[in-house]
Amino acid sequence: MSAALKYTLGRIGLFVVVLAALWFVEMNMFLRLMLALIFSATLSFFLLKGLRDDMAEEMAEAAERRRTEKERLRSALAGDDQTEPDGERRES
Repeated sequence: MSAALKYTLGRIGLFVVVLAALWFVEMNMFLRLMLALIFSATLSFFLLKGLRDDMAEEMAEAAERRRTEKERLRSALAGDDQTEPDGERRES
C-alpha cells in the first residue's frame, strides 16, 4: 500500500474518530463537522508525522525518477546518446 494512501486513510480515520467523539455533544451539525475537521487536522499534524514523512519521501523519489527519465528522453531525442545493442548507453 502506498504511503499516500496510508496517510489519507489515517486522516479520514482521525476525522471519523473525532466526529464520533463529538456526536453526543449538543451543538449544530455544521459546527460539529467544522470542529471535527479542525481537531483532526491538528491531531494528524502530531500523530501522523511518520506517515507524512514517508509520503513526502515517496513523492520525492517519484519526482526524481520522472526527472531522470525526462532528461534521458530529451537526450535521446536530441541524438546526444546512443543505445548499444546490449542495452548500455554510449555517449558520443
